[in-house]
Amino acid sequence: MVLALSLSFQRPSSLFEQTRLKDSNKDYNLIIKQQAKLKNDHAILSTHTQMESLDVLPDSTALPLVLKACARLNAVDRGKRIHGCVARTDLINDVRVGTALVDFYCKCGFLVDAVNVFGEMRERDLVSWNAMLNGYVGCGCYEEAISLVTRMQKEGLRPNSRTVVALLSACGEVSNLRLGKEIHGFCLRNGLFESDPHVGTALIGFYLEHDVRVSRLVFDMMVVKNVVSWNAMISGYFDIGECFNALKVFLWMVMDGVDFDSVTILVVIQACAYLGSLKLAMQIHAMAAKKYRNSLFIANALLNMYSEIGNLEISRELFDTIPSYDVPLWNSMISTYVEYGYYEEATSLFIRLRKEGIREDERTIVILLSLCEKLADCLKEGKSLHALASKNKMKLDAPLGNALLGMYAEQNCVESVKKVFSEMSHVDVVSYNTLILAMARNNFRAEAWELFATMRDTVVKPNSYTIISILASCEDETCLNIGRSLHGFVIKHGIEINQSLNSALTDMYMSCGDEATARNLFDGYLNRDMISWNALIASYIKNNYANKALLVFSRMISEVEPNSVTFINILSSCTHLANLPQGQCLHAYATRKGSSFGFDLSLANAFISMYARCGSMKNAEKIFESLPRKNIISWNAIITGYGMHGCGYDAICAFLQMLEDDLRPNGVTFISLLSACSHSGLIEEGLQIFHSMVQDFNITPELAHYGCVVDLLGRGGFLKEAKDFIKLMPIEPDASVWRALLSASRLHANIKEAKSIFEKLVELEPTNAGNYVLISNIYAAAGLRSEVRQIRTWLREKDLKKPPGISWISVRSQVHSFMAGSRSHPQADEIYENLTSLLSSMKDFGYATDFRWVLHYEED
Repeated sequence: MVLALSLSFQRPSSLFEQTRLKDSNKDYNLIIKQQAKLKNDHAILSTHTQMESLDVLPDSTALPLVLKACARLNAVDRGKRIHGCVARTDLINDVRVGTALVDFYCKCGFLVDAVNVFGEMRERDLVSWNAMLNGYVGCGCYEEAISLVTRMQKEGLRPNSRTVVALLSACGEVSNLRLGKEIHGFCLRNGLFESDPHVGTALIGFYLEHDVRVSRLVFDMMVVKNVVSWNAMISGYFDIGECFNALKVFLWMVMDGVDFDSVTILVVIQACAYLGSLKLAMQIHAMAAKKYRNSLFIANALLNMYSEIGNLEISRELFDTIPSYDVPLWNSMISTYVEYGYYEEATSLFIRLRKEGIREDERTIVILLSLCEKLADCLKEGKSLHALASKNKMKLDAPLGNALLGMYAEQNCVESVKKVFSEMSHVDVVSYNTLILAMARNNFRAEAWELFATMRDTVVKPNSYTIISILASCEDETCLNIGRSLHGFVIKHGIEINQSLNSALTDMYMSCGDEATARNLFDGYLNRDMISWNALIASYIKNNYANKALLVFSRMISEVEPNSVTFINILSSCTHLANLPQGQCLHAYATRKGSSFGFDLSLANAFISMYARCGSMKNAEKIFESLPRKNIISWNAIITGYGMHGCGYDAICAFLQMLEDDLRPNGVTFISLLSACSHSGLIEEGLQIFHSMVQDFNITPELAHYGCVVDLLGRGGFLKEAKDFIKLMPIEPDASVWRALLSASRLHANIKEAKSIFEKLVELEPTNAGNYVLISNIYAAAGLRSEVRQIRTWLREKDLKKPPGISWISVRSQVHSFMAGSRSHPQADEIYENLTSLLSSMKDFGYATDFRWVLHYEED
């Protein structure tokens, strides 16, 4: 006869068999109880499986232990099967079994089933009510938990310490201070506070949500304190940023002879890192090492502590002394290298990790993706990491997915961002924000708005950074009404207008031509700080109001202290205006304030660029040579400066010196080099550099590189070679490439070629008046008046106008602007009188005006 492996129970056929099964049942029940003492849940379920095969059912004392094992191992199906079995026996009426079933369903997240079992129980004791109460609290149903205690008291049951601990947790979650205080009074009146340290600990946690001083009073009043109580107080201080007090409580704990546990030491390590004391850190390290020498969690926390304190060397030594295959420890060390800017070391450590056979996890990929943007070939490295994650079948959840979204968005790869977003197993507000921002920045305005609308229909609700992302699509006057609608949406839905959102709204109004509203937003924001000022200055500069940016800076320094970002922003306005005196004043101001280029390389690089672009290569070189450390941006700045001044050979020499210093060039380096060669007539050298970029440095050329080569060949008179080069381009040339060739045709008076190029430009940029004016000038210089008239007719028909040229000069810290053909300057008559006198003097010295390249575009 084949035994059925189920929980159906058959009546024994004889007295002997009844006795045998009874003894067998007793033995199995004892075995389960012994295994429960050893906390061996797998063994309990294994024993229960044997009982199932013999049609033997655990008794009312052993069955709850089986159900607890099911809950801890999340063996939901087995637990439900047991429930189905006991429902047909008298065991279902046993209060211990019913309580165990309630507890099982609650811990597995099946709250409805737990409520049903609880409601069907014929007898309910305090343990049953507490099980249901903890279930409500564990599943986040805090109001239901509070109501349950009221029902329990109506049935004549008095809360015990377990009841009040759960109830205090519920009160804390719903911020019910009044009820919490009532529970506190109940505990004091009924002796629960003095007799059970868990009650005191729960009260400490409850009051921490409201006032840490009350928590401390409760802690000091506790007669019996256990390690959990001490941990609650230490963690409470740490959570509100009072790390010094957290360490004082820890010291008191040690002096009282209380044996701390791993939770204590982990919090203390974090508090020590926050305070930044190396001496204290080493003392805590010694205490931790003495008790937890082999704990990887403690080792990881110590490594991070030294990293936050600023001692990379000890972090590295600690890592090297732990022979571990624990990937979180490796992740911490890689992350530390990234934070300190040691990108090569971070990459080398990752390679070493793989060589030692340690399998990277999602966190490893996330850390390395943050490193990608610092590398020259960011996109290539990012794609490799993406491929590795896919190969290892890593789950594309929010942390990993968002890191990939951020990497692709940073590289403006919108299609890749969309693809990752669609493949993510779970998206959050960060995911939506990143995709919206990527679309907005890359002129996918309609799609960005569509995604924003879709997001509003999901459970993911927009936050202030969502609005910042969508505001990036509002770039000009045509978007003003859209921007105003977004501003209204923020107010209507109560989205917090924090400093970042206020700055984004200010920038939107500025970009859309409503400067008055932008300034009102800025001036009306009470919590504006240095970041707000920097954002306003950057907004003025972005919208070509360099002079106004300088005025804002002058006002800013009377209210807040500028930082390096302020200087970098305002220096770009000096560069834009070629305002060398103002740049020198800023240099002196920064020096007086104690800014050190050795510690703020970005600011030093900005000064190099400013001096180079304002015509003072001597000062640019002086700063460059004084730098104790140079990065790729420093070298790019000096190479660009040499190129602008026509010093092509100096630019090449600087490039070679950079290579000797073991710095790897990036795409910007080669744009600067190619431009330098073009302006210096170094055609052969420029072509060699372009080929070296591809072959020696594995950098994929972008449109800017191709445009530089076309300009290089065109300026040298190699128009046919330039056109052939364009034909061989692996990517579609844009307007800038064709415009470079058109400019070359103008220089060499190649009318036929110019006409062909102009037709391509019109296809790409039909509304760019500059292209029409450029071809008109070429025709005019060649004496083709009928073609000039035709171009001017097209301009009128298309209602296109080229913005007039503007020049400016800074005199005694005041910028004077001049527009072509305008006499709006208050000293216009005097200026033109002096100009006429100068032209007359020039003619006396034999100067003859060359009218070939005068702008042949006039209004009728």
